[in-house]
Amino acid sequence: MITESAPDTGAPEARPRWSPLPTSRPAAGLPTWLHRLFWLNLFVEILIVATGGLVRLTASGLGCPDWPQCVPGSLTPVKHQEQSWHKYIEFGNRTMTSVVSIVAVALLVALIVDQRKGSGRRGLWPPVAWILFGVAVQAVVGGISVRTGLNPAIVATHFLASMVLVAASAWLVYRSREGDTAPKSLVPREVRWLGALTAVLVAVVLFLGTLVTGSGPHSGDDAEHPARLGFDVRTVAWLHADTVMLLTGLVIAMLVATLLVARHTRAPRAWGWVAGVIVLQGIVGYTQYFLEVPGSLVEIHMILASLLVVVTTWAVLSLRER
Repeated sequence: MITESAPDTGAPEARPRWSPLPTSRPAAGLPTWLHRLFWLNLFVEILIVATGGLVRLTASGLGCPDWPQCVPGSLTPVKHQEQSWHKYIEFGNRTMTSVVSIVAVALLVALIVDQRKGSGRRGLWPPVAWILFGVAVQAVVGGISVRTGLNPAIVATHFLASMVLVAASAWLVYRSREGDTAPKSLVPREVRWLGALTAVLVAVVLFLGTLVTGSGPHSGDDAEHPARLGFDVRTVAWLHADTVMLLTGLVIAMLVATLLVARHTRAPRAWGWVAGVIVLQGIVGYTQYFLEVPGSLVEIHMILASLLVVVTTWAVLSLRER
């Protein structure tokens, strides 16, 4: 349960004024190397979104036509493959999957070691559990996408699962800078509800974005007639854009509300970051639409989507303190 907190005392804060995080220094009881591991995990989760986008935008999704092997009898690409340079891009993305998995296991081991030293934090286990589960699921979904010839619905699921992992990783970074006491609300209940609604709308925007991509030209395969979702691109693109406009209105409302009623300056700072990323996303989104969806802008759009998930997660968490 979230309780109401006392007003902010105005004491100086050990973090940059622009930071949406609780503190710029590791919370008491956690070593610096562990915080760095949390940041590394967040970085690789965003990086694999970028490499996965590169696979799709270069039509390299079937560069390794088998799974879990690249080709029958070999985990790595071989010279005589028909897929030319595409095999190296797809194999590079699969290698990133291994890196993400290693980092996820390192999180588990690190928390166990820290727990045995007596300085462990129970609040860190839920996000780590989500990360471990999500990484395992992603490996399976990735294999299914290859086995089904890049079915656009499976590819969309693959991307959305990555967004869940990015959110869990951002949650872990934020929780590592808090204590394990009961959460105390920094805003009225109505503002918390509005923040939750905004986060849900971010998820809707991401889902609609996958419909646009799944109906557009970037299938991930260079086949003459690749599998597509079949929606009219113009229709789903404008539905996506209209939902973004609604999201923008909610974010502005959250920014104004937190400026007026939040008991801590961290909340409006965090929502200001969300507003900034949405503005960038809007510029890139409209530009790529009117330029007929060039691959380079789609890649930027995907990376910004990951950043939007990060800052939205932090913004929702900034509405309470521990």
